Amino acid sequence: MPAGLQLQGAQLFRHRLLLSTLTGTPLRIIDIRSDDAAPGLRDYEASLLRLLEKVSNGCVVEINETGTKLRYKPGLLAGGRGLVHNCGTSRSIGYFLEPLIVLGLFGKAPLSITLKGITNDSKDPCVDTFRVTTLPMLKQFGVPIEDVQLKIKTRGAPPEGGGEVLLQVPIIQKDLTPVSWVDEGMVKRIRGVAYSTRVSPQMSNRMVDSARGVLNHFLPDVYIFTDHYSGQGSGNSPGYGITLVAETTTGCLLSAEAVTNPVNQDGDEKQSPSLPEDLGTHASRLLLEEIKQGGVVDSNHQGMLFLLCALCPEDVCKVRVGKLTPHAIRILRLIKEFLNVQFSIKPDPETGTIILVCVGSGYRNVTRKIS
Repeated sequence: MPAGLQLQGAQLFRHRLLLSTLTGTPLRIIDIRSDDAAPGLRDYEASLLRLLEKVSNGCVVEINETGTKLRYKPGLLAGGRGLVHNCGTSRSIGYFLEPLIVLGLFGKAPLSITLKGITNDSKDPCVDTFRVTTLPMLKQFGVPIEDVQLKIKTRGAPPEGGGEVLLQVPIIQKDLTPVSWVDEGMVKRIRGVAYSTRVSPQMSNRMVDSARGVLNHFLPDVYIFTDHYSGQGSGNSPGYGITLVAETTTGCLLSAEAVTNPVNQDGDEKQSPSLPEDLGTHASRLLLEEIKQGGVVDSNHQGMLFLLCALCPEDVCKVRVGKLTPHAIRILRLIKEFLNVQFSIKPDPETGTIILVCVGSGYRNVTRKIS
């Protein structure tokens, strides 16, 4: 087993635990918000630790009284069917999905889990983005995409949530497939979904009209579905938002989203809810910005792309992205620390994009059942 690592602070908490679990590296994190007015772990971080205990066997978690120090000894990834986890209402389900999808690929058995909480908010990627952009990205790395499923059973808007999604992730038999993914292609169509819950269905139509008003100047093939929830499927709070996806001629998917501020039902609103027209226009402009930056994935998916490249066999992976985000740069450093994989970074002056090349760590799914 690799020697343990000691890290400081609360940043990249999810990715530290994810890489610790994958590599079997015991982890000690100190000074977790020790200078904060409210020091220690947040409830959503504690919830993530409980989730890791559910999908693995034998992991050990020790937290001191103030919550500012954590010891984590990872167990074996087990996967499992019929699991249920309540994500709470501090962070949305999207916070938990990214590490869960990667861990699910390397389990002993396929993962099937129901997550409850907030499905769409402005802090984390919405479940729609995971469904239409993140999961199809796995196909590039040889994951059988027909076995991957993210089904939205109930929408849950902040602050009360009440949403429910079902995630199913197959295990990969041995290892991922190395990629040479540098051809971003040209945008050929734009799809999207405008959802509303516990408000007038007209909200969705207004978002669609304003989004199309921007995008149809550039492309005729724009189709945005409306998804209205009422009754039992509408969660506990009113809300609405829009997710847009641009598909290129080479199969790349770039996404952007916009969500209204939480609508307080008691009328005591600190922030007034956004106009549907503003959300549609804002999401369209964000998508155009992602397209302008170039790359085979949008800025929100850079970190996950680099992580999957680092988990590939000991072969060359080559990918093209737009401007590196601060989050992606921190993940590159974390990958070097846990997997000892270093990326070569070369700007492409002609397109304004960046090409990253690495040799994978040779990570294999050693916990799968031998048939």
